[in-house]
Amino acid sequence: MKSCDIDDIGFARVDLQRRSRQGTAEVVYGEGKTAAQIAAILASLRDHAQLPALVTRIDAEKAAEVAKSLGADFTYFPEARLGRLGGNRPCDGIGTIAVATGGTSDIPVAEEAALVAEALGNRVMRLYDVGVAGLHRLLACLGELRAARVVVAVAGMEGALPSVIGGLVDSPVIAVPTSVGYGSSFGGVTALLSMLNSCAAGVSVVNIDNGFGAGFLASRINHMGEAK
Repeated sequence: MKSCDIDDIGFARVDLQRRSRQGTAEVVYGEGKTAAQIAAILASLRDHAQLPALVTRIDAEKAAEVAKSLGADFTYFPEARLGRLGGNRPCDGIGTIAVATGGTSDIPVAEEAALVAEALGNRVMRLYDVGVAGLHRLLACLGELRAARVVVAVAGMEGALPSVIGGLVDSPVIAVPTSVGYGSSFGGVTALLSMLNSCAAGVSVVNIDNGFGAGFLASRINHMGEAK
């Protein structure tokens, strides 16, 4: 069964109206799906001119199988566990999105955010390993942070980075807690609660390790209104 809104391929009903409703094509969540299922959904999106098409949380083995099926138009980014069919959208975001991490261990989640934002037509500036354990590293990037239209702050451990950035910039800050940390970090819950309790105004929080959600939201913000 096919209609102008849905492509029913048996195990999935591909939403072909997503772009007109939300500005971008349906994004595929890769965990729990086979490589064949992922390839079929991406092929449906391609066949209906819904590119670029993204798949998140896909491991290297599945990605290799998907690439065999879809060809050279499929690109895999192993650090972010992200796949992209087709090229990035033309860069039409109003400003720059800054993606900052507390430490190097947070980079996989940050790269998911950065690559999603780039795929959706945004300029992205990466500021990695600028956590509060060495505050001078963050202050050295203050000019870049203040020039950004949106800041995505990615941190594990105690999750203090978004609060510090939130007190230094006048742009929205999207906080991303990661599961990086020792036992009492409880898989990112400590960072999540710290960010939810931020005293800095203008900080919003996405779920633990949700780089995709942060990158998507940052893109939405960067396509609204006028330049700073």
